[in-house]
Amino acid sequence: MFSFVFLVTIFGFTSAVKDSVVGPSYVAAVYEHNIILNPDPGVPLSRADALRHMNLNLDIYERQAAKASQQGAQILVFPENGLQGFNFSRLSVAGYLEPTPDPQREKWNPCTEPGKYNNTEVLNRLSCMARRYNLYLVANVADLQPCPLPTDPSAVCPTDLRWQFNTNVVFSSEGLLVARYHKYNLYYEDYFDTPPQPEIITFDTPFAGRFGLLICFDLLFYNPTVALVEKGVRQLIFPTAWMNQLPLLDSIQYQRAFSLGANVTLLASNIRHDKLIMTGSGIYTPFSATYHHAKEGEPEKDELLVARVPVLDPLWVEKSITKEEEVQVDNSRSSTPEEFGYCHKKNSPDPPSETAGSVYSSADTFISTMMYDPFTFALLNDTEGNLKVCNGSFCCYLQYRQPPQESSKELFALGVFSGMHRVNGLYALQICALVRCGGLDPFSCGQQVDESESKLDFVLEAKFGTKYVYPSVLASNMVLEQPKNFERTACGRVTLKHYNMTAGLVTACLYGRMYHLDKK
Repeated sequence: MFSFVFLVTIFGFTSAVKDSVVGPSYVAAVYEHNIILNPDPGVPLSRADALRHMNLNLDIYERQAAKASQQGAQILVFPENGLQGFNFSRLSVAGYLEPTPDPQREKWNPCTEPGKYNNTEVLNRLSCMARRYNLYLVANVADLQPCPLPTDPSAVCPTDLRWQFNTNVVFSSEGLLVARYHKYNLYYEDYFDTPPQPEIITFDTPFAGRFGLLICFDLLFYNPTVALVEKGVRQLIFPTAWMNQLPLLDSIQYQRAFSLGANVTLLASNIRHDKLIMTGSGIYTPFSATYHHAKEGEPEKDELLVARVPVLDPLWVEKSITKEEEVQVDNSRSSTPEEFGYCHKKNSPDPPSETAGSVYSSADTFISTMMYDPFTFALLNDTEGNLKVCNGSFCCYLQYRQPPQESSKELFALGVFSGMHRVNGLYALQICALVRCGGLDPFSCGQQVDESESKLDFVLEAKFGTKYVYPSVLASNMVLEQPKNFERTACGRVTLKHYNMTAGLVTACLYGRMYHLDKK
């Protein structure tokens, strides 16, 4: 008889999405922007022509800021590349560049001091937008900096003797420029420079405390993203131009996975551009997800998401609660070394415990490509069972039950990979993934699929060589499901449990990042 082993949740998540927020909270907004693109990004434009183009997108930003303000938003996030677009050359992007001063070195309100710097029309307009609608505003711009850099005069200058950065800027509700972050992990952006050193940039707000800044591809790397979390920053701002890639790295799938795995709020604003498979934005906390993901064939349009979310900055919460107030705020899952601690005991058992009454069979396996990596797969041949699949010394364990589907014949497989990912980036992974295959041929396992009729109950488990593991459950038609249980224990053991799905399973994944091996 198939049975699930009961798992005690030490660092798990509640299965239900909370309808209301208990304790200190704020209203956040993210905007998925249906961008107006430059049709010839490789052709240099004059500054005047580049401004005319950016103002078309700024006009849309203005309308969205007004809508967000009407809905009570206190912070609004716009996407990466939302003003100028992408696919430029180093020369053709020049007309879009604006010098952005460092707010850590000087105070500047572009709206009230528009003449302080030349060629800052976009910054001026964004500043006035924040001021007019009384909200903190985060936007992504193309920044021009001189050589040498004031903050790093020893850095080797680019050959054209100027720095061009993909940049987040943050304005307070009074229009003051309060933060500037230069993207560290570029993705096919030869027209931008990588800053000489990774920047760990935060800013403080009066309504929710501290936020940290990152951009798009940064989400997959230690710097600046995990460095921020390990410094105690639990609220992250994420402008992105994310190109979706199923079955493991769709936008909302990984945004949600990171929020759960790192126990943070993530405010994610994406571009909407179907030709580049860009869509998927959301407001994620460890307890809830408000998101949008366009379906294939839907009209290409924008989307404004607004949600009330809990304040997760522990210092702000501590200061905001007086002795007379008794407000309960869940900060129990802050990322600490103890939570993720490695087990130093010799001969620690591999998961799961055989004493729990479950026997895991080593099934027949085959190699198939998923996300450009050679995964070791085993098919789920029965309606229920226990599987063990290994890729080298890294093993994943699966208990599953698949209710009979009279009208559905769908193939599922457990895939395991441990190694260096080498396509569209170089980074080390350990992954357990339960996926619906593309067809009935085993070698279709790993293909992109977004629909499923089969609702599986499962427990997915592994002993990871990293403390950084991000869980996701993606259901048919791009529906995110909240895991019933996500547990980390000592010795690197990680468990993902889910059942009673609302839609068919597309992917259930434990995505482990071996950051310490990235440079080796």
